[in-house]
Amino acid sequence: MAAFAQEMELLSRQLSQAHRAAIQAELLAAGLEEVNHPMLVSLLQCAEEDPAYPCQAQRDLAQQLHVSPAAVANALKGLERSGCIRREPWQDDARRNRVLLTEKGREAVAGCREAFRRVSRTMLTGFSPEEQALLLAFERRMLQNLTRNTNNQKED
Repeated sequence: MAAFAQEMELLSRQLSQAHRAAIQAELLAAGLEEVNHPMLVSLLQCAEEDPAYPCQAQRDLAQQLHVSPAAVANALKGLERSGCIRREPWQDDARRNRVLLTEKGREAVAGCREAFRRVSRTMLTGFSPEEQALLLAFERRMLQNLTRNTNNQKED
């Protein structure tokens, strides 16, 4: 069992690094290297498409991405400097800022989503639709296991 756990850990890390490198290469090829956090940009697009979607505030974005609020703050600073986002006070609570995409940000979202699709197609080459569905189910379950354990530890 220990050998299996070690191989799973190594493969998880390698897959994550290879995926990140493939995304960055696609963004570079598309001229989107200034988009320092493509998943963040995509989440912001979701928020604009559905204003009820709960990821327009910085804290909500951090929860959605499973990263610290400080990591989101740094990513937002870069996106703001590059002209992809703007911030404005939340209507119901002036202490909070809504994060909104600019026109440049909306264009970046389209490019990011296409980069994600290309990387996913490449990553899943040779997998049948049934294998893809099974893989997706396994990954969802692993994420639930990990986030449930993390949430339980925070409550202790």
